[in-house]
Amino acid sequence: MRPTPSAHLAEVQARPDPPDAELVARTLGGDPGALETLVRRHYRTAYVTALAVLGNGVDAEDACHDAMVQASARLEECREPHRFGGWLHTIVRNHARNLLARRAVREGPPLDAVAPAVEATAPRRLDRAELRGRLERAIAMLTPVQREVLLRHDLDDWPHDAIAESLGTSVGMSRQHLFQARKRLREILGTATLEEYRDG
Repeated sequence: MRPTPSAHLAEVQARPDPPDAELVARTLGGDPGALETLVRRHYRTAYVTALAVLGNGVDAEDACHDAMVQASARLEECREPHRFGGWLHTIVRNHARNLLARRAVREGPPLDAVAPAVEATAPRRLDRAELRGRLERAIAMLTPVQREVLLRHDLDDWPHDAIAESLGTSVGMSRQHLFQARKRLREILGTATLEEYRDG
């Protein structure tokens, strides 16, 4: 007797997601679906890594895409497939830093070295686009490590132990970077603007 469609769907949903190591092996064996799953699984955090370095969404997407292409071409160099995510983030971070260096040569000092101070206070009822623009400019003024910790913790809900492992630092330092990043944002934007953005 064949299972009903609903029973089949429940069975598929109950199957655990294959671990990264299995997906890497399947990709190396020629399974394009496995590579697609790896990319989908890790794209968001890879993007956050690039954004933390570059402070610009368009450049972060470019760096992330280029890094994904390079990672797929060099997949056999991933010596610890169960730690594919960390290996990929290293490639993304390097691509982002290279892009930042090229941009610095092309355009002068990076944004976080020369960006003008954002007004400490802002009028109420700013539209959402303006609030977002202010927040992005303020985040660009943080150090790269502060940006990465802030985005991973507040945007992706990463715990401090995972952030510390990703950055090769301690949990205490991760907490300190987050504290300093939030303090700096309050200094640049003012508490009222941050609250308005969160409430919008």
